Amino acid sequence: MVSMQSAMTRLKRLKKPTRRDVLFTAVVGAVVTCLALFGGVESTAHRPDAFGWLLLFLMVSVLAWRRHYPMGVFVLSILPEAPYHILDNIHSAPTPATMVAVYSLAVAGPRLRTLLVTSGLVVVAVTMLTLRDASQGAELLRTSGWVISVALLGEAVRVHRNYVGAIVERAERAERTREETAARRVAEERLRIAQDLHDLLAHSITLIGVQTSVAAHLLVADPDRLDRTALADALDGIAGTCRDSRAELRTTLQVLRGGDAVEGTRPPPDLTGLHDLAAAARSGGARVHLDVADAARDVPRGVGAAAYRIVQQSLTNAVQHAGSAVRVRIAVTYDEGPGALRIAVVDDGPPGPAKAVAGGAAGAPGAGEAARPGYGIVGMRERARSVGGTLKAAGRTDAAGFAVTAVLPCTPAGPERVETVEAAPAAPADAAGTAAPAAGPAAGGADRAGTAGLTGRGADRPGARTAFTDRSRTA
Repeated sequence: MVSMQSAMTRLKRLKKPTRRDVLFTAVVGAVVTCLALFGGVESTAHRPDAFGWLLLFLMVSVLAWRRHYPMGVFVLSILPEAPYHILDNIHSAPTPATMVAVYSLAVAGPRLRTLLVTSGLVVVAVTMLTLRDASQGAELLRTSGWVISVALLGEAVRVHRNYVGAIVERAERAERTREETAARRVAEERLRIAQDLHDLLAHSITLIGVQTSVAAHLLVADPDRLDRTALADALDGIAGTCRDSRAELRTTLQVLRGGDAVEGTRPPPDLTGLHDLAAAARSGGARVHLDVADAARDVPRGVGAAAYRIVQQSLTNAVQHAGSAVRVRIAVTYDEGPGALRIAVVDDGPPGPAKAVAGGAAGAPGAGEAARPGYGIVGMRERARSVGGTLKAAGRTDAAGFAVTAVLPCTPAGPERVETVEAAPAAPADAAGTAAPAAGPAAGGADRAGTAGLTGRGADRPGARTAFTDRSRTA
């Protein structure tokens, strides 16, 4: 009982033949029937009797599953053929069913199985007939070439199908690769545009805030002796920052539109724009010393743009976290040995309370705010990595302040180039409350080590991730 239930379960799990398989089996059955009824009958043979028709039906009916179970169908189709021929039924009738079974087996492969099975079939059939009648065995051996021919045809079809399938698979893989490459390039371009927009807006907003603080200080510090020239310079600086930001924003948005350059747009930033960055920072009260070696000016455009953004972000962070009166030294040199551009941006940290008042920038952005998570150093790291360079950002150990150094290769970066970030541990603030070598803003006291670029000095506020733009970095 259990064995019967198990057999029924296996039968239910069999794959069902498709409608096309059933129709093809019906056609083969019709051909076999015509041969059995109207085919020539050998002298020793006769038309199938009832048992012969049953054997023919079994040989043909199993062909409906030939594509799902080629080996099983071949065996089930050959087994009834032996008693069919032994009973001297018409010998030509089962030939179409046998040809289909052999062909299906060869198409399914593998090649070794096809060779062994077809050869074994011929040898067994010839041996059995030879033992019964030597003349019939010799005749079967002479006519058994059709078995080999059908097997070779099936093998050829299998090879052709595999070849076509391999071509289609390669084409689909190539198409997927093209789509993935296009999607990756789109994502990279979006990231680059987002970085540029962030740099532009962060710089412009911070610069306008500093210059506004300067103007407000001039108005309230000594109204009776108002320095109209200084106030006009501060307001003119705000207007200039707006003009520059608008021009650069137009250039960036033009890339998104995919059109040609229009009037008012500017080329991508490079090392020639560092003097504008320094001048913009000085207009806000920062003391910026810029030194750009002549050999460093002729670098690839991508390296120049990355260097510009790194200096821009470093100046932004210096002003934002150390106050508008910060002292910053920028050095850009070219190392001819490895062919690399070297950048160093070092500041002296936030000034004391007296210097902050004297600088006229009390309330400058970041001067009295606790550091919040941002992407300052992360943005600079991405800029350096985009050209195969390295970047270090850490609080100074020899004095108060922060240092950013970068090495940008001017030749194609190899796979071994990896970007590194080093940071020094923050030192505690001194008893007077002034900034220690790695201390953050005066009021915030945040960590300026910036090891992960998420807090302290390297961390701009969310949404203000890198430095100023053209007129950026005023203190």
